[in-house]
Amino acid sequence: MKTQWIVDAFTSEAFKGNSAAVMLVEEFPSEQWMQSVATENNLSETAYIKPIAPNHYYIRWFSPITEIDFCGHATLASAYVLYNYLSTEQGISATQTLRFSTNDVGDLTVKQCESGLIEMSFPNQNPKPIKNIPQALLNGLSREPLRILRNDQAYFAVYESEEDVTEIEANSSVLALLKPYDVVVTAPSDDPQRDFVSRYFWPASGGDEDPVTGSIHAGLGPYWGEQLGKTSMVALQASRRSGLLNIEISGERVLVSGNAVLFSKSQLYI
Repeated sequence: MKTQWIVDAFTSEAFKGNSAAVMLVEEFPSEQWMQSVATENNLSETAYIKPIAPNHYYIRWFSPITEIDFCGHATLASAYVLYNYLSTEQGISATQTLRFSTNDVGDLTVKQCESGLIEMSFPNQNPKPIKNIPQALLNGLSREPLRILRNDQAYFAVYESEEDVTEIEANSSVLALLKPYDVVVTAPSDDPQRDFVSRYFWPASGGDEDPVTGSIHAGLGPYWGEQLGKTSMVALQASRRSGLLNIEISGERVLVSGNAVLFSKSQLYI
């Protein structure tokens, strides 16, 4: 039997934020098994974490469709489980920094702040303007953006207002043609307590709309930091579940922080 935790990430309230399943394994099971469990869970991601050394883990993320290169909310969920439910077993104190090694984005360090937030250090993935805009991107969004950029993860469609972002309708079958890239739509926030808003569409990789996407803020943070002249920001991902993220730009790293809430702990009989 294997133990699995389900955690709502980037929220302090149950049924908000983005849900991730977390499983600690001695060795990674077969990719087919890990994908089958992720498909059965049908959450944005299922994270598998394998101990390498004290406070050091290898992490892999699977959507219901495929293995994912980079996932923030499931990393936050994994750290939350390690700090709060596996600390004695794993010999982890609340003040220790965790390190997660990955297949594609190098090592990610995570720490628990005095405020209770969990802070993740991501590589700076600032998007760049592109010359050739795919027609599928324009056809797949109900509103035309002011500008389009791209990084290794997604196209960034920038809009004038928060209302533009919240009112957008996305055509998933058309946006899926942009594979391997996903699509994030973003604009400045109308709320003085927040700096920018976004929504994230990933029909080719996981589903129609992701509730809260930590990884894309490694690009959104640097972009809006330049536009707003700030190094510290608060972001809202304006999905139906919604989630809040604290962003700090630190040179070549982007620090993304959030809360988390445990939803369930269960045993897998497979």
